[in-house]
Amino acid sequence: MTRRTVAAALGALALLVAACGGDDESADAPEPSPSIRTLTPIALPPPPPPTGKLVADMRQSSRDAAAGRMEVWIDNDTAHEIRPRRIVYSDPRYRTTLPGTRLRPIPSQSERGFPLYLPPRPACDHPDGRGTITVTYDVQGGARDTRTVRVADPTDVAGRYTSARCLELAIAEVADLRWSDEVPWDGKEGSDSTLTLLVTPTGRPGPTLTIDTVSGTPVLSPVGSDVWRPDVTVRGTDRPQEVALPLKPTRCDAHAFAESGGATAFKINLHLGGKPGQITLRMSSAGAANALHYAKDSCGRLLTVG
Repeated sequence: MTRRTVAAALGALALLVAACGGDDESADAPEPSPSIRTLTPIALPPPPPPTGKLVADMRQSSRDAAAGRMEVWIDNDTAHEIRPRRIVYSDPRYRTTLPGTRLRPIPSQSERGFPLYLPPRPACDHPDGRGTITVTYDVQGGARDTRTVRVADPTDVAGRYTSARCLELAIAEVADLRWSDEVPWDGKEGSDSTLTLLVTPTGRPGPTLTIDTVSGTPVLSPVGSDVWRPDVTVRGTDRPQEVALPLKPTRCDAHAFAESGGATAFKINLHLGGKPGQITLRMSSAGAANALHYAKDSCGRLLTVG
């Protein structure tokens, strides 16, 4: 927890105490019980002085993941606003540096997030590492400075992406996996549909791929079980196949549809060459639109705002 977070928490406590001690007397109000104390608001603590440092950490929302990016958040703990001119993320797990986007000023003792678009081919022979961010910026008076700081990554955003993407590239040596854009159903409220996984082997010999389970999302779920269990084994020399997965809406409230950035991103647990792994396979924009249209129409009158 940062120092400013602690100060904000103390401020909120002070406001709560003030609210408890408010004056709400009226002519008909009974005399207060002698057992009830009147609380006096406490003074807000002064904000901590700036340390003069820049601090950075990595984050990723479901919408970031869907857009193929992560965000580096820079905390400007200096006495002046800074205006970034260039932000560059360096990491041995990536073949090139990643430029920060949406550059904008960072006020003193505030933080801002800057999207970094993830590379399609990370350095799979360098699975370990830790990133740094180099910020070139202007300060008050027109002076320019450059600083390089380590990027904290408590949820291992960069590492998880590298592992997952390298696994996807290895799977692509055996077969191409993708969701069909078609989400067929009979048009009746409450009806089930079908999610179809298209498996197209490469035609080359190699390791065996086994698809063990597929998980649903906050919007779309398997019919009759907690996960789909296709139990499909694929070799690079096999024929193409379609894997049909019975589909239903997970829940019928508008909040689920509005808030779930991963509504059509399905986690697939598998074994490649006997080793377990997991990838997230997203539907195309057209397929996602069809799937969400099906779920909303299937919910019909059950779709609520709550």
